[in-house]
Amino acid sequence: MKSAVAPLAQEVPPTALDEVVAQLNEQYIEKGTPMFMRTVLALFSGGFATFALLYCVQPMMPALSHEFSINAAQSSLILSVATGMLAIGLLITGPISDTFGRKPVMVAALFCAALATIASGLMPSWEGILLMRALVGLSLSGLAAVAMTYLSEEIHPQHIGLAMGLYIGGNAIGGMSGRLIIGVLIDFVSWHTAMLIIGALALIAATVFWKILPPSRNFRASRLNPRSLLDGFTMHFKDAGLPWLFLEAFVLMGAFVTMFNYIGYRLLASPYELSQAVVGLLSLVYLSGIYSSAKIGSLADRLGRRRVLWATIVLMLGGIALTLFTPLWLVVPGMLIFTFGFFGAHSVASSWIGRRALKAKGQASSLYLFSYYVGSSIAGTAGGFFWHYAGWNGIGGFIVALLIVALLVALKLAKLPPLAKG
Repeated sequence: MKSAVAPLAQEVPPTALDEVVAQLNEQYIEKGTPMFMRTVLALFSGGFATFALLYCVQPMMPALSHEFSINAAQSSLILSVATGMLAIGLLITGPISDTFGRKPVMVAALFCAALATIASGLMPSWEGILLMRALVGLSLSGLAAVAMTYLSEEIHPQHIGLAMGLYIGGNAIGGMSGRLIIGVLIDFVSWHTAMLIIGALALIAATVFWKILPPSRNFRASRLNPRSLLDGFTMHFKDAGLPWLFLEAFVLMGAFVTMFNYIGYRLLASPYELSQAVVGLLSLVYLSGIYSSAKIGSLADRLGRRRVLWATIVLMLGGIALTLFTPLWLVVPGMLIFTFGFFGAHSVASSWIGRRALKAKGQASSLYLFSYYVGSSIAGTAGGFFWHYAGWNGIGGFIVALLIVALLVALKLAKLPPLAKG
């Protein structure tokens, strides 16, 4: 027996043998188990805190324009600085998590971002606010870069679309709650107080995340060195699909942030002249994103991502078209449809990353989200110029152009030959 087995063992290279053993030792979290519920709840809390901290400043942009005597494009820097620093941080924190582990990096990120938000509420100057917002973005990169990788490693592949959709649902609730809380509060208290409140809520969410998220079971540490990082980036950009997914993230997020950066300016002005609190309440359209992220993520698991992605972008185009009309009863449904389509598209595209990236998944997720937040920073601020020169029609035209690019990319992705994993 020994003479028959020994030659076979010698024929397997050590690296290949290690990979086989690692695959056999993988313990995926199955849908319907208590650990699945803990994981989903923890990542839901993390997504909530991330997007609440990041986007809570959007409703206060008109108030900041008034208080600091700055225009809409300048006021948008309070978001663009954060998303820009988040994008830069993604290139660092993703690879760091490949070495030090997923959970420790995410926990530290949430607590640092919450504390930086509290500090921003205490800043008296515009420059000080922007500095703290830069630190918020840099801190949040630690969760944004790692959460998708954690899910792709720990959740059973058959349920990854659902789990990713629920995580993005937490993002949607966080984005909605941050806008809603701030939008309503600044009609009654100073923006400083509103920021302190949102920072305190984020500390609670960070604590929940820390206590209930299961430790990684399928994580395999890798050395952090420039050569391996460069090899990983090169490998991802040589893939037939990943670069197109990175571009998709850029244009989709650019369109979405542009909409919500400037819709407040439109609704506060004539002929609507809504109050700041009412404009803040319109953030409830995010509820459609909470539903669509999980529903469309699950639908993509069944029908395939290439069949679903382009349809969600068509929905976004229909939504932005409705906002170009004047009646409020058309504008609000347009916002709702646009939001529904965006979160569905993001759910599909982000889960696709984990399926196509066979190695260095942390880097792949980082590159996707780097593109995502660069799109937010560049398009979100560029939209201010369209607003100044052409009003909401200019904003609408800009968003339609971005979405046409997104649709062409989705159709390109639909024609790619599938990998074994997706």
